[in-house]
Amino acid sequence: MSVNIEKNAACIMVQGCTSDAGKSVLAAAICRVFAKRNVKVAPFKPQNMALNSAVTPDGGEIGRAQAVQAQAAGIETSVHFNPVLLKPNSDTGSQVILQGKALSSMEAASYQNYKKVAGQTVIDSFAKLNQAYELIVVEGAGSPAEINLRKGDIANMGFAEAADCPVIIVADIDRGGVFAHLVGTLELLSESEQARVVGFVINRFRGDIGLLKSGLDWLEAKTNKPVLGVLPFLHGLDIAAEDAVQTQQVKTDAKVKVVVPVYPRMSNHTDFDALRLHPEIELNFVRATGDLDGTGHVRTPLPACDLIILPGSKSVRQDLAFLQRQGWDKDIAKHLRYGGKVWGICGGYQMLGTEIDDPLGIEGQSGTSQALGYLTMRTELAEQKRLANVEGRLTMAGETIDVAGYEIHAGLSQSKDKSQLAPVVLCEPFSQTEQADGLIDENDQIAGSYLHGIFDKPQAIQLIMKWLGQDVLLDTDHFTKQEQAIERIANACEQYLDIDRLWDIAQMYQNNGIAIESIKAD
Repeated sequence: MSVNIEKNAACIMVQGCTSDAGKSVLAAAICRVFAKRNVKVAPFKPQNMALNSAVTPDGGEIGRAQAVQAQAAGIETSVHFNPVLLKPNSDTGSQVILQGKALSSMEAASYQNYKKVAGQTVIDSFAKLNQAYELIVVEGAGSPAEINLRKGDIANMGFAEAADCPVIIVADIDRGGVFAHLVGTLELLSESEQARVVGFVINRFRGDIGLLKSGLDWLEAKTNKPVLGVLPFLHGLDIAAEDAVQTQQVKTDAKVKVVVPVYPRMSNHTDFDALRLHPEIELNFVRATGDLDGTGHVRTPLPACDLIILPGSKSVRQDLAFLQRQGWDKDIAKHLRYGGKVWGICGGYQMLGTEIDDPLGIEGQSGTSQALGYLTMRTELAEQKRLANVEGRLTMAGETIDVAGYEIHAGLSQSKDKSQLAPVVLCEPFSQTEQADGLIDENDQIAGSYLHGIFDKPQAIQLIMKWLGQDVLLDTDHFTKQEQAIERIANACEQYLDIDRLWDIAQMYQNNGIAIESIKAD
């Protein structure tokens, strides 16, 4: 990456020894800590690979984690917070999204050659943030020590070196081997990259910190790098995750059981966070134990429940075929015969129709798939993706309420059967146009919509549960729960991290002085 950036903002980068070490949450916490100190702070993730995304006010698409970090910083989302987003649509390929707009799908080998272009996009967005903010909190991706990905890297140390910013490395002690993770990660970096690491953060520690002190002393002596803090394991902390999906809940006092089948390219699993956190709803993600290959080995059936929700998908036809190979289509049919209900979101909504046509090969090989046939609509995937934050009305169980959410899809679904009603009517604030956004069948058992985030409003949960014949309490709204979680981790950082030292390190970037050699363990 060629770089010419005027350093107007302070900057710190959070990298991790592994995926799920706590980078996203720590970056969000740092954003909140400094926002509360009246610092104008923005998150930044150069390159993200995730199927969990958010829509920006200007109709762009970024990783969900950066949307949460923007919430922590108290600012609106921007495409510049995550200039490169890769959304996997096969085991070897991804859709490439630059500054919020989808380009084409690329195989991994082709993308390696494309990184030079993507890298320039990263620097352009980073330069814009330098002009607009006082502090930039950068999040790495995966681990900087992934040797096979280091060539042309724009996500971790490749970016840090090009942008000349200091790095802290976070490790998760709860998974074990924390000292090996930290020392091993450092050892696999080049000399200049090692010099750029200004300290460590140990995450998710349980127990007496005094028992860890000898290890911390050894680590600092071994690496000559300071441990900037040890964060405790915070039980019940629930912040929207990039990729991790819980698989099972058990709530003895639950009134409603909800099942979500997990297909290989399931997208936007945070749609279900509000349901999962509701005290009277038990939500279980069901994974297949194996992909049936015709040999007759045991499958994983969908368990008995009140509601099956088909989630979104990045590769709808392929995930539909996967669902059918697992026999989940038969489980859905049985569920409906016993009076259960089904809801589909986005790609899951498309699966409930009669046919899904992909003439241009937008999500893989071109062709047409026969869908589940419960809703009288046909979907055709188009090159232009729809990205919008929208408001609307949900009508079910004899009531109508206001709802809000967002749309991310490439399909256009049309129904000629007027006997099937639209449960969701959308009103886009910027155009004031209204349109049907979903369907409900004439038996009032099956409904679907393109609207992601519909469950985030407690009134919507309450009404949909009423559609199931259940009365549930009006829980705290999901935004407030996210605020409470962000505050918890931010307060922990205030207590257990050396925030003043962190600010001094971040300002080294701004002063163009990366005097890294002065950052030593005390």
